[in-house]
Amino acid sequence: MTTPLLEMTGVRKRYGGVQALDGAGLTAVRGEVHALLGPNGSGKSTLDKTLAGTVVPDAGTIRIDGAEARIGGPRDAHALGVAAVYQQLSVVGDLTVTQNVVLGLEPVRRLGFLDQRAARDRAGAALERFAAAFSGRLPLDRPAGALGPGERQIVEVAKALARGPRILVLDEATASLHKEQVEVLFDVVRQLRADGVLVVFTSHRLDEVFALCDRATVLRNGRTVGTVELAATDEDELVRLMVGDAPHQAPRPDVAATAAVATSGPAAGAPSATTLEVRGLTTDRLRDVSFTVRSGEVLGLGGLQGQGQSDLLLALFGGAHVGAGEALLDGQPLPLGSPAKASRAGVALVPGDRGRQGMFAVRPIQENLSLASMHRRATARFALRSAAERRAATSMVERLRIKIGSLADPVSTLSGGNQQKVVIGKWLLDRPRVVLLDDPTKGVDVAAKEEIYAIIRGLAADGAVVILNSSDNRELTELSDRVLVLFEGAVAEELSSEAISESRLVSSALRLAPGESL
Repeated sequence: MTTPLLEMTGVRKRYGGVQALDGAGLTAVRGEVHALLGPNGSGKSTLDKTLAGTVVPDAGTIRIDGAEARIGGPRDAHALGVAAVYQQLSVVGDLTVTQNVVLGLEPVRRLGFLDQRAARDRAGAALERFAAAFSGRLPLDRPAGALGPGERQIVEVAKALARGPRILVLDEATASLHKEQVEVLFDVVRQLRADGVLVVFTSHRLDEVFALCDRATVLRNGRTVGTVELAATDEDELVRLMVGDAPHQAPRPDVAATAAVATSGPAAGAPSATTLEVRGLTTDRLRDVSFTVRSGEVLGLGGLQGQGQSDLLLALFGGAHVGAGEALLDGQPLPLGSPAKASRAGVALVPGDRGRQGMFAVRPIQENLSLASMHRRATARFALRSAAERRAATSMVERLRIKIGSLADPVSTLSGGNQQKVVIGKWLLDRPRVVLLDDPTKGVDVAAKEEIYAIIRGLAADGAVVILNSSDNRELTELSDRVLVLFEGAVAEELSSEAISESRLVSSALRLAPGESL
């Protein structure tokens, strides 16, 4: 094998009672796209952050070009030619795209003033190769906060590339991207490989791994369990390495297991039957959306991503201005325009961006779990009953099998899958009647997906109305009783249970306009 550009050996890191890394390692060469795989909690992101300098390991050795590297922070990593992109973005919404891309690399004039033209040229050069992801027009002067999630992710990648790295870490960098944006990113990564850059690619999407990567290193329980040539292996082998001797998919939960999850939900006080009726809902992103969904149903939202699915969920939760239309919950008007009132009416939203919208990353796990249901454990004087709060949080950790060290640990110390369980669990404690799920398994591994699927099935079995947006057609096929296919903010087609299939979802998503086939 070619002399390694990167060698990481014996890397250890502990967070409180959780051993995130227990002697993990990775060896990779120039001009390689190297996948880093493993179930949630296996230590992938922690190993990535160790290389990028945002986590300082307790032990271990990192060598770059054969020389031992001392990485005590991001500046050290940058100096060694390492740049990283994470699923939790560092894009500053109030700054322009140009300002974000050159942040920390600002070109200055002789007297220390920012060279605006040089900054714009540098940002343009970094973004030019991604022009297709912005419909051919670079948004250099737009505030980054005005961009969509996928566009902000692309800006984050361009920001890393502006440093001219020898090693680029992409940690779930495709999770927020639409299919077309993923293809643009992959073209860029292939060019980087041809230019001799090492790309460390972390993803839960195995189809992406096989399409893009040369080799894969697999972690399990904080340890490296193997490295494989992807051309000589298959998906089953990778999954076997990730989960040990467990089967490709965890078995579906039995009735008792499903009930154990569901007892936190609507049955503990909600009506036995709930109907949500939406009539002519119109916002700046939605057009005359109407449907009815009842207790025990999982209504899927399909179509190409970005066609209004997330906007519909946000509108029902009161987070968007509604220009026309209404929603009725058991015949009573749902208070559109106020998330607080929607929550009190029994509506819960698990947002697509858990880092920005679903949790307070630096606050304790217990606090995050308790946020939505604190009113249930407050005294008449609004003082929280701390013992009750702790018991409720503990019960949810046990029910959802959230892997934690202590309830007092910041939720940011958890893996992505366990963070997502916290975001879901906080709503289960509030016993919702309507549960809105926006891509709830994004960035989640195979085993954690099955656990979240069990939660969704348990909610429906217990009488909740469940509306599910998913970028994974297999997920919609497996979970949905019906699917609404959205196109440009309108319902283009409704698929009944017998009509739902991956091929039908794909063909329906490619309609040019509602009711008009290709």
